[in-house]
Amino acid sequence: MGDRARLAGVAAITVTSILWGTTGTAATFSDAGPLAIGAAALGIGGLLQAVIAVPALRAARAQLRRNLGIVAAGALAVAIYPLAFYSSMHLSGVAIGSVVSLASAPLASGMLERFVDRRPLSRWWTAAALLGLGGSVMLCLSQLNSSAPTGSGGSTGAMILGVGLGLVAGGSYAAYSWAVHRLIARGAGRAASMGAVFGAGGALLMPVLLVTGAPLIASVDALAVAAYMALVPMFLGYVLFGFGLTRVTASTATTITLTEPAVAAVLAVVVVGEHLAPVGWAGLIVIGLVLVIFALAPTNAPAAPRL
Repeated sequence: MGDRARLAGVAAITVTSILWGTTGTAATFSDAGPLAIGAAALGIGGLLQAVIAVPALRAARAQLRRNLGIVAAGALAVAIYPLAFYSSMHLSGVAIGSVVSLASAPLASGMLERFVDRRPLSRWWTAAALLGLGGSVMLCLSQLNSSAPTGSGGSTGAMILGVGLGLVAGGSYAAYSWAVHRLIARGAGRAASMGAVFGAGGALLMPVLLVTGAPLIASVDALAVAAYMALVPMFLGYVLFGFGLTRVTASTATTITLTEPAVAAVLAVVVVGEHLAPVGWAGLIVIGLVLVIFALAPTNAPAAPRL
């Protein structure tokens, strides 16, 4: 794949990451719980992905039928991700929840590609992943050394639970990214792959939304937050994410999305009022270096995955 196409993929996923980085701050403007917010954001956004992909889903139904296991695994990961992600931010704060969730995803994604797809990971990816992880740890240390998080937690137990849920979110994010990329590689096409995985995942989230979603329509502000999160970062963001996955590997995509916790951390400081120490600002610079590496570095050594 040419450098221009790869740069377009990097740019699309970077914009996606910026949009995703606004979700934690947006959630603080709603009185709804994290399960309701997560189910509404990715549940509705996922179903919209399926709606716009109906023609592609019909055209690719044979490929999708042959890969039902991958579709099911990806859909389950889509359903788990927002529940774990927003709960993590609720318990440990916007910055730490975002950092843990997104910092763990590239490593999980790289391991999936290395041990499942048998795809070698280049030194450039390894360097970028380690830098991104280091920058994210710096952001996390900055938050741990500052005032208590803005979530309902604040205790050590809540912080530990929030970090654990962040790891679950990171693993599920890596899993659905891998599933979509693998379906695309098997010929299902971008729109059908995204529509199948996110549509099925969105359907799985609907019962959660029905049980927990009453506060989302209790006020105009809560409804506006839910609509923004479903339509902009989730629907539009995942359209761009699917575009990017046709041009870069899943491990590269998840590493680029380390931009998200950086954006989330800045918004947490500027809007929510969380504090960011100097080590945190240094972490933001390190994460910025990751994007430079992916923009300029050569691609991973070519190796066809076992399809």
